Amino acid sequence: MIERIAILGTGLLGTSVGLALRAAGYRGSIAGWNRTPEQAEIALQMGAIDSVAKHFLEVGRKCDVVLLAVPIHVTIDFMEQMAGLLGPHQLVTDVGSTKREIAAAATRLYNREGRAAFLPGHPMAGKERGGASLADANLFRGATWLFTTPREMKGTGFSPYHEEQSESAALAPEAISPRATELIREWRDWVAKFGAKIVDLDPARHDELVAWVSHLPQFISTALSALLEEQVGGAPELKEIGGRALREMTRLGASPFSMWRDIAHTNTAQIDAALQAFEQRLAHLRENLRTPALRDEFDQANRFRS
Repeated sequence: MIERIAILGTGLLGTSVGLALRAAGYRGSIAGWNRTPEQAEIALQMGAIDSVAKHFLEVGRKCDVVLLAVPIHVTIDFMEQMAGLLGPHQLVTDVGSTKREIAAAATRLYNREGRAAFLPGHPMAGKERGGASLADANLFRGATWLFTTPREMKGTGFSPYHEEQSESAALAPEAISPRATELIREWRDWVAKFGAKIVDLDPARHDELVAWVSHLPQFISTALSALLEEQVGGAPELKEIGGRALREMTRLGASPFSMWRDIAHTNTAQIDAALQAFEQRLAHLRENLRTPALRDEFDQANRFRS
């Protein structure tokens, strides 16, 4: 049974997890840590956590489950620092938006005899702005929560890998303790209680798909917003003529660079491929503004939306 949880990173996602846990009936203790103490204090005042930790390593050693809700490079750094301090009776999980590098670090540092288990996770939920004050207990309701279970968890009942892939398993399932296996099961149950739909994916497949459905829309919105700022940002009529379409297309343009920098760094090839394909599609549209091919593009776009 999970009695103690540490949330390292009490921003939007971390604080929302704490609120969702309480709303779902979790009665254990939740400690929170944030690099900016003021954010942890906000999470405390909102009831998402019970106490504010002074150091992430100390609080992590005392908890059954450690949730890393920090930027991706910080997540990997924390994984490195915590690996030798945690035991096989503990579970570490995360909410990072890319998974290949995190899953590789999990295989290298965790999920082996004498070490804690690590379950890479990614809730497909969020807002264009961050911070504890914007947290919401219902943020994950109706959203998909992805888990990219490492190969060494094959045989524990949580892996998406097929039997023919078992040769590449780095370790036997027995390396993950029964206690950690139960923690994994219970954590997944809590995620389901948040109202989220759980989907298991291979880490590489995860990064390929999110490059198209999450990262590409963000970079399109960022580019469009930056272009509009440059071309018409000072136009006094902009507020009057910029309607719903403009608001929807540029909403993600308000997202912070601090989060998307790590995503761009850890999923560069997939994002680059998606952006190149989009550039080619835009060129195709530009070349066919006065031809029947434009109608075909609208028909195909309508089919996708339906």
